[in-house]
Amino acid sequence: MSNEPVLLFSLQNDHIKVTIEAFFDKAGNLVVEGYDIGRTVEKYWGDSDYEYSVTVAPEEVDKLNIALGLPVTARTELLTYLQTHYNQNDCYSKIRDLLSLHKIKHEGFSWT
Repeated sequence: MSNEPVLLFSLQNDHIKVTIEAFFDKAGNLVVEGYDIGRTVEKYWGDSDYEYSVTVAPEEVDKLNIALGLPVTARTELLTYLQTHYNQNDCYSKIRDLLSLHKIKHEGFSWT
């Protein structure tokens, strides 16, 4: 299993840079994290950068795979699924909604 992140969404212009990625960490947790930086972020949050992340434990990833119709241990396929179906600016929020909908336990945080 590769720990290389897959890019879900990226945007860069004169006012903002957004990067959202998904990967599996060394413990086997699914991690979806994003980083926004720029003037637009500063106007909204009062600071020029905003970071956010959600983590799903391995046993909960198995439940997510089942909910999505993927093989239980299919980690690469899950990343590909997320990259294919969750690749817009709101993908982080939509993934959190997906986890909640299927009662997949997850932990999230954000900071500016």
